[in-house]
Amino acid sequence: MLTLPVYLDYNATTPVDKRVLEVMLPYFTTQFGNAASNNHIFGWQAAEAVEYARENVAALIHANPQEIVFTSGATEAINLALKGIFEMYANKGNHIITCAAEHKAVLDTCKHIENLGGVVTYLPVNKEGFIDVNNLEKSLQPNTILISIMYANNETGVIQPIKTISEIAHRHKVLFFTDAAQAAGKTKVDVNEDGIDLMAFSAHKLYGPKGIGALYVRRKNPRVTLAAQIDGGAHEKGMRSGTLNVPGIVGFGKACEICIEEMQNDNTQISALRNKLEKNLLQLPGSFINGNTVHRLPNTANICFSRAEKNELLNALNKKIAASSGSACTSALPQPSHVLKALGLSNSEAGSSVRFSLGRFTTEEEIELALEYIAEVVNKIKAIQQHA
Repeated sequence: MLTLPVYLDYNATTPVDKRVLEVMLPYFTTQFGNAASNNHIFGWQAAEAVEYARENVAALIHANPQEIVFTSGATEAINLALKGIFEMYANKGNHIITCAAEHKAVLDTCKHIENLGGVVTYLPVNKEGFIDVNNLEKSLQPNTILISIMYANNETGVIQPIKTISEIAHRHKVLFFTDAAQAAGKTKVDVNEDGIDLMAFSAHKLYGPKGIGALYVRRKNPRVTLAAQIDGGAHEKGMRSGTLNVPGIVGFGKACEICIEEMQNDNTQISALRNKLEKNLLQLPGSFINGNTVHRLPNTANICFSRAEKNELLNALNKKIAASSGSACTSALPQPSHVLKALGLSNSEAGSSVRFSLGRFTTEEEIELALEYIAEVVNKIKAIQQHA
């Protein structure tokens, strides 16, 4: 019989699929070669495995394998994209447009670029979490070199109008970068249909290992060039030096291969469970969903339990339910979620909101257990506050 705790924090990280782990293990032991050792069979085996994985990673997003640059994760990929473009296109301009609800990996990198003399425009979002594409177009300047808007928000799951954004960018001969760490493997991403020039994503968000990610860099129409941020050996076509993480890359490739085959079935099951969770939680007095409920990821529910004080709520929930008040990368920070504040929530509402994110291994029994426990906790906290 299933017992608590229940894991509902798949947007923070996912368990490694057993099929992924199985293909990784030999590259720690018997096939341990360095993919850059091109004069013996151990290196050849590693290099062949890397290129096979590169093909699968590229296939997930409908890219050319030569457009995939392996990194240590999405954060490094974001840094390489933003800083690499800022340096390489300095002769054209120094203006970047992004969004106030981006992941901190983008926002902090943009702050760094501002310290280097760059100019960054931070677009607001409406109460549903969308940028205004007309406002985006009005924000373009002659010195704009890059638009950086995330594909799907890590806290609300809201999916931005990516194709429209890319069309605006290209109409003005500006490059378009998207942080797709939450989107890749959870929803269809096609870099050509979507008009994406650069894109960051990560293995551990789609049932692969931690410590490996990728940056997609378009090779034609337009051809994108980057200034490398790590020097020393000219690996990954000179864009990211360093010994390749062969086991991680192999696992990333397998995780992408599984997503290609199973994403549609996964999403049908996951969205049904998410909807069941939401339907029941919204029956609690004062609760409501943060962000748009149509254009969003199938696994994410961000719910405000108004008047339930944040620290008490999360402290009680997290004894038995693994959920989040926001991004895992900012969970140590005491202030309310910058994403929910950008949607217009008050400090109290943002502090009373919880992100539930489901995944491939979430079961109906887990959802039923979670519902029972969450309702008990929320009602208990509200009862105590009413009598305080």
